[in-house]
Amino acid sequence: MKNKIEILYDGVQLQLTDSLTKVFWDERPKAMAEGDTVQVLRGECVSFQLAYSFAGWRFGEGRVQSFRFAKVKVESPVLPYLQVRKVMNVPSRYAAHKKNDDNYLRREPGLYPDLLEALEEDCVVFQEDQWNSLWIDLEAPADATPGTYPVTITFTDAQEADGQVLARIETEVTILAPVLQEQKLIRTEWFYVDCLADYYHVPVFSEEHWKIIEHFVATAAHRGINMILTPQFTPPLDTAVGKERTTVQLVKVEKTADGYAFDFTDLERWIVMCQKNGIRYFEMSHLFSQWGAVAAPKIVGMVDGKEQVLFGWDTPAAGGEYEKFLHTYLPQLKQKLMELGVLEEAYFHISDEPNLNQIDSYRAASEIVHKDLEGCKFLEALSDYEFYQTGLVSRPVCGSNHIQPFLEKQTPGLWTYYCTAQGVDVSNRFMAMSLGRTRMIGVQLYKFGIEGMLHWGYNFYNGVDSLCKIDPYRVTDACGAYPSGDPFIVYPGEGGYPEESIRMMALEEAMTDVRALQMLEGFIGREQVLALIEEGLTQPLEFDKFPAWPEDAAYLTNLRAKVNAKICACAAERR
Repeated sequence: MKNKIEILYDGVQLQLTDSLTKVFWDERPKAMAEGDTVQVLRGECVSFQLAYSFAGWRFGEGRVQSFRFAKVKVESPVLPYLQVRKVMNVPSRYAAHKKNDDNYLRREPGLYPDLLEALEEDCVVFQEDQWNSLWIDLEAPADATPGTYPVTITFTDAQEADGQVLARIETEVTILAPVLQEQKLIRTEWFYVDCLADYYHVPVFSEEHWKIIEHFVATAAHRGINMILTPQFTPPLDTAVGKERTTVQLVKVEKTADGYAFDFTDLERWIVMCQKNGIRYFEMSHLFSQWGAVAAPKIVGMVDGKEQVLFGWDTPAAGGEYEKFLHTYLPQLKQKLMELGVLEEAYFHISDEPNLNQIDSYRAASEIVHKDLEGCKFLEALSDYEFYQTGLVSRPVCGSNHIQPFLEKQTPGLWTYYCTAQGVDVSNRFMAMSLGRTRMIGVQLYKFGIEGMLHWGYNFYNGVDSLCKIDPYRVTDACGAYPSGDPFIVYPGEGGYPEESIRMMALEEAMTDVRALQMLEGFIGREQVLALIEEGLTQPLEFDKFPAWPEDAAYLTNLRAKVNAKICACAAERR
């Protein structure tokens, strides 16, 4: 990459860096390696950063200015494909569990770069002895014209009428000719519509709530999340025993003299809206309580014209009224999903993360449901291979730190997940980890042929066990329970629109890594792609063995450069 930096105002500092570097306020970031290029396949989004600081302007022995406001102007022939945002620091009270590993950037409470915020009036502030950065996305549509294009970013004085140029950087980006293939991997980040209603103070499923939901769904789909948690009933997740989350129930229920009647109008609206915004798969909310299926989820319904709670924590999972309810409800749900044309794309849950101590209650719940959902797809977070051997779970979603037995046994349809418990030796998205560690999951998913990836927190804006509501701009760790970065990857911005995080962008690049590797496999075969992945490594890549910071960034950058070069060469040969 050809980079030219001009500093025209004493004290200004600029540094071009990649999308895998976290720019902390108190640490000069590493420069983008000589020869590194920002290149993108058509249909892909790739990011880089421009870090900036101010050494302070002094004359004589006095300090006259410790900051400078500047206007930012970006010029390029591909300007419509560029988005420039500020990386903002957010507070972390709880950055890492006591049990961690050597591959963390930091572990202490403090300010961590994470939030991506729009440039207000194209203005930034240079602060003395503090580093900040601009996050620059290059998103090339499928019909973009391939080529190498200049990009110039100019900072001009916003405090003086003459608008003096403070600094300027000239670089270039390359749009490659091949069009990246569509995503095959299924990815879900649990989506909480109750948290949106609570944060924005709007009635559940009011028109305003629907607008907000759609904004958040559209952003999720745009960044590679193609499955959505669908609240047929209020999801029985992350809720303390005996407590309730805000009711969000797409299926209306009425108790009648003959049993139960159902209104699927909102469920149909949900599916149509999600499909319009790019969602392909529907993850139906769990039919029983978390961790063992001992109780029913909270379900409200109309009884003699009044709404009341029909089922909940005090309702046994099996052998009672809830079992009768399910035998009435599930056949009708299945028929509705079939009519809407999404039954093949629907996935069902019994109970989240069961273990062997709860196998009897899980088996009883499973037998109830499978009678009415024969032939449907089931999905379950499950990390105990002995439990899987019972045959009760057909498609396990295994914690990445417990996945080895499942891999060794070549488990078909294997998924994976990580959350607060996966903080040692494996990829995760904690703010205290490098973005390379976060993005590494993509190469791992490809190498081991993983069908799908699940995470529990797209927008969890509650404290632990949903015991309280939080402001995610102030509380990033579920009130000190989970390392910052675990509960959510988007922030609730103004007007009901989400604001993204740098971790979300790293995860999108992980998804496009998978797509690029799969695309190359179509040209040269899987064995050659696997050899390319292992090239230069001192040990084979595993879920718990991969390059640590800063080698992770170099590894991923070099791998994509090689993959892109081979894709381009193979595509050219076929033309």
